[in-house]
Amino acid sequence: MPRALLFDLMGTVIHDPFREAVEAATGLDLETVIPLVHPSSWADFEIAAIDEATFTRAFYADPQCPHAFDREVFHRVRRDGYRWLPGMQELLAALGGVVETYTASNYPVWVEELAQRFAFADCFDGVYASHHLGVRKPAPEFFDRLLARIGHDPGDCLFVDDRAENCVAAQAAGIRAHRFDGVDGLRHRLCAEGVHLST
Repeated sequence: MPRALLFDLMGTVIHDPFREAVEAATGLDLETVIPLVHPSSWADFEIAAIDEATFTRAFYADPQCPHAFDREVFHRVRRDGYRWLPGMQELLAALGGVVETYTASNYPVWVEELAQRFAFADCFDGVYASHHLGVRKPAPEFFDRLLARIGHDPGDCLFVDDRAENCVAAQAAGIRAHRFDGVDGLRHRLCAEGVHLST
């Protein structure tokens, strides 16, 4: 049985409203927007190398880009779009007192909003994101720094993420990994790992 579960947030625990927010703020579909976006602004924002104002100001690679980016709309739709993914709030509650749980997310300072809004202090033993660690998954340093913070060896942990590349990186760091595709599959994996959920 693992001693600690490491959870990605967006697309694993919480619905990620980024697509809806970007499309509402620009009036364009995400596939059209992505080639226009500054190549490093989001990654830099996620590791706290730049602040939110700089990120939104540098959203487009070309400062003269003719397409609008409505920051107020972006933040309104983003905030309105957060919600628990089906069954995850209940699963985290059932894990309380059974095994330690931590977030292990690529996310900017907005993780602090989520922590308050969704009462992460009641769901997780610690909240860690790229914003805190200064590095993003799938870099090996992400897992090194996270393990150092939580005080567990890689073999003591199970990592849960909806992205295959992050699961592969966790496994390369010696951490067992589960590719998240819904709460039912995760429950089966936890059972197979010897994690007996409280009722």
